[in-house]
Amino acid sequence: MSQIETPTYDICILGGGIVGLSTAWQLQQTYPEKKIALIEKEAEFGLHQTGHNSGVIHAGVYYQPGSLKAQFCKQGAAATKAFCAEHDIDFDVCGKLLVATNALELSRLEALKQRCEENEIPIQWLDESELKVEEPNIKGLAAILVNDTGIVNYQKICEKLAKLFSELGGILITSSEVIGLKETENAVHIQLDQSRAKSTSENRWISSQFLVACTGLMADRTTKMLGIKTDFQIIPFRGEYYRLNKKHDQVVKHLIYPVPDPELPFLGVHLTRMIDGSVTVGPNAVQGWKREGYGKLNFSLKDVWQMVLFKGFWRLLAQHWKTGLKETRNSWFKQGYLKEVQKYCDQVNLKDLEAYPAGIRAQAVMQDGSLVHDFLFAQSKRSLHVCNAPSPAATSAFPIGKYIIEKLEGLVEENTFKS
Repeated sequence: MSQIETPTYDICILGGGIVGLSTAWQLQQTYPEKKIALIEKEAEFGLHQTGHNSGVIHAGVYYQPGSLKAQFCKQGAAATKAFCAEHDIDFDVCGKLLVATNALELSRLEALKQRCEENEIPIQWLDESELKVEEPNIKGLAAILVNDTGIVNYQKICEKLAKLFSELGGILITSSEVIGLKETENAVHIQLDQSRAKSTSENRWISSQFLVACTGLMADRTTKMLGIKTDFQIIPFRGEYYRLNKKHDQVVKHLIYPVPDPELPFLGVHLTRMIDGSVTVGPNAVQGWKREGYGKLNFSLKDVWQMVLFKGFWRLLAQHWKTGLKETRNSWFKQGYLKEVQKYCDQVNLKDLEAYPAGIRAQAVMQDGSLVHDFLFAQSKRSLHVCNAPSPAATSAFPIGKYIIEKLEGLVEENTFKS
């Protein structure tokens, strides 16, 4: 690589999911005179985690008071709705019901009620008879109604963010995979594989004064490229969904969620009204064997080899092997998956579960096998990395972008960055 004295760009953002795009758009507004580029390896935006989720605008029910999750989610829900309203993107604040179906879940529901109060989220407690009035097709001992929860198509938001960023002068570089990073005193140099682009098949280097990495499933690899010492690795979990037969499009008025296990970051199989009018069920959480493998049998030797060499992977398995076996069984035997739905909705039967694309969750796991539940960041002198952006990252994309800008300012001397 030839050394480039004058960086090509002032700031480069890696990753064209909703977090990267939100960050790019807000950066360009904050620094209109700066040359800012967003780099995405795919030809389109939001094709991975952003485009493979259930489209929920979360209200922030589950999250530890004072955590970044709790702060970002509440702020993000309001910002997402406001953005959609301003730019004519369809969304529906349909509300969500968390339904307890047994004594253990009922006690956990009481704890969630307390958490909602601590996070200042307005809710309504429904007993069994009130639940039946609200949702005739749902059974349970009690439920919490969260009216502020909504649904949207996050890829539509991505498309709009990309357009707005470009209109402000931002530069979109697509079909370009980052295969190398090198940080020097004055810049971060970025090696791009552009063989996916029709215009060129050559690798090329560009450089930027500063780098923001929002690379999701590749977050740990991006930090390693720059030699940043971290104590985590991304472990992929496949979330499988089914679409209900269209005869069930009116089976519920709200989103229907089970009461989650507080020890796990996964919310469990739920009924989700989609913005297109359909209803999906899911996701489960199955060990993935390829970071971007959305089919049941996808396998990557590189991804698996990296997992099995990581001590945290084996410690995670030792801690949660029972849950892992159950999730795997239900993945391969649809009847088990169906039971997770029929706990609170026995209107659904086996033939109602129709094919629907799976998603992949990028879960940061520490060396001791613990799951990272909150947002996690790392940095070098000239780069800032979003290492863990778990659900509700899509809901929280706007405040995450604002937070990144605030952190980025701390990396940079006044005369080299400020307008």
